[in-house]
Amino acid sequence: MIRFFRPFDPHKIRLLVFDLDGTLIDSRLDLIHSVNATLHYLGRPALDGDVIASYVGDGAPALIRRALGDAGNDNEALLPRALEYFLGYYRVHKLDHTTLYEGIHETLAKLANSSNGNASASPKRQMAVLTNKPVHPSRDIIKVLGLAEFFVSVYGGNSFSTKKPHPQGLQTILQETDARPEESLMIGDSSVDVLTGRSAGLWTCGVTYGFAPHTLESVPPDVLIESPRELGELLA
Repeated sequence: MIRFFRPFDPHKIRLLVFDLDGTLIDSRLDLIHSVNATLHYLGRPALDGDVIASYVGDGAPALIRRALGDAGNDNEALLPRALEYFLGYYRVHKLDHTTLYEGIHETLAKLANSSNGNASASPKRQMAVLTNKPVHPSRDIIKVLGLAEFFVSVYGGNSFSTKKPHPQGLQTILQETDARPEESLMIGDSSVDVLTGRSAGLWTCGVTYGFAPHTLESVPPDVLIESPRELGELLA
């Protein structure tokens, strides 16, 4: 069910910016395995999968810092080695179990061929990805899973000097696509994505099927959807 919290005209949207993990792809199991492999390498006990999934969204350094536990000198000293191992392991295993959410490819194909109804603007909507995951594995996953053709750009957590929720990434995409904030939509599964959209003046769309839908309760998006197909319905 599509739920509006701050109504806007979907037909005026000409730029869609997507989060990756928990929004386009279900990478939960590969991230869990990679974090627990890192902990095993360090001689630490494994963590529950739901706990690890709750740590996802602010980039790899934050993920590993949280997995190591409360901040302390020992954990901070371990962080560079742990992060290096995690990134190396994930680079090899990032597509062991990762898949597209059901309906994603069909929805993106539909949106890529749709007009926003504004005759004075570009006849096709543009789409991009902004994630806090490192950019190289993000682009590899998008390419292997057959989504690369849909996006004018893919930016990751190490593409800029800042990460979401800082607006730098969105501001760059707006400049590159010549889109205005009021005709653009940020789509993601967490409060980080909503705050990112707000910080750059975009409309925001939350998805409830991802990793962190509980965070959308305290930071509600402008519109909330329960499946990728509902995004197609929203913008049809």
